[in-house]
Amino acid sequence: MNESHGAVHGHSHGLDPAIGRANRSRLIVTMAIVVAVLIIESVGAVLSGSLALFADAGHLLSDLAGLVVALTATIVASRPATDVQTFGHRRSEVFGALANALILLVVVGFVAVEAISRLIAPSVATVQAPLMLVVAVIGALANTVGVLVLRGGAKNSINMRAAYLEVLGDLIGSVAVILAAVVILVTGFSHADTIASLAIVGLIVPRALWLLRDVVRVLSQGTPRGTDVDLIREHVLSKAGVVSVHDVHVWSITPGSDVFSAHVVVESTVFSSNRTDELLDSLCACLEDHFDVKHSTFQLEPEEHANHEVEQHR
Repeated sequence: MNESHGAVHGHSHGLDPAIGRANRSRLIVTMAIVVAVLIIESVGAVLSGSLALFADAGHLLSDLAGLVVALTATIVASRPATDVQTFGHRRSEVFGALANALILLVVVGFVAVEAISRLIAPSVATVQAPLMLVVAVIGALANTVGVLVLRGGAKNSINMRAAYLEVLGDLIGSVAVILAAVVILVTGFSHADTIASLAIVGLIVPRALWLLRDVVRVLSQGTPRGTDVDLIREHVLSKAGVVSVHDVHVWSITPGSDVFSAHVVVESTVFSSNRTDELLDSLCACLEDHFDVKHSTFQLEPEEHANHEVEQHR
């Protein structure tokens, strides 16, 4: 890009170091909690014969794998931008979220098949509801702690949000197991355990699909959710000296880290009066203040240049 016609306002593309360290600490604490609950629920599922506990334990196993991926992603994402990775490594968070979603769908498929087979051909084994209840309560308490630990990091990272939603889903799953155990204790209806496992599956599927939707949007460089490109164009055109705008592009490195670029045709007097810096500052401030876009690139073009461009895009 010709320096006299454009400017790139530089911003850091790596994850803020303080945020990265905080997120890593959150993930490590949560991983320790998940490992402890996973062991307890796995043993409890075997001893009690509860499919719902097994489903919750399977979900915890996927969470553990997802948290490992998330922790790895936060470490990689904190690395600074280089000449090879000019936007830094924030995109690794998106791949971490993709791995989480796929793990969740595998767990869902296994539990759903097992639950349906139990409904079709009920097992003669009796579910030990008292043990099932005790284990589920322990799981619920531990998951509550995990949710509180991860909640702060979920606001600034898709990767952390994925981990947060997984542990939140585990908490809801533990509550479902508690309810099933209570039903079995009170009524003797043993199918409550299988129904609870299907309920956990129902909780997991929407979250997995939600993550996949966000991942696809980012990797396909779609316009970020909630971004009105026409409104951005209107704001740019409202600046003094701007004649038209084209080649407008808005995409995300990772959700919450949006990037904007455009060619802006301006009056020749903007160049002759040396007002390009003033206009660029105004445009960048507008994008950041009104649309939370911290990295924007504008190519300023005089009218005579724009008139002979071979191709222009909206």
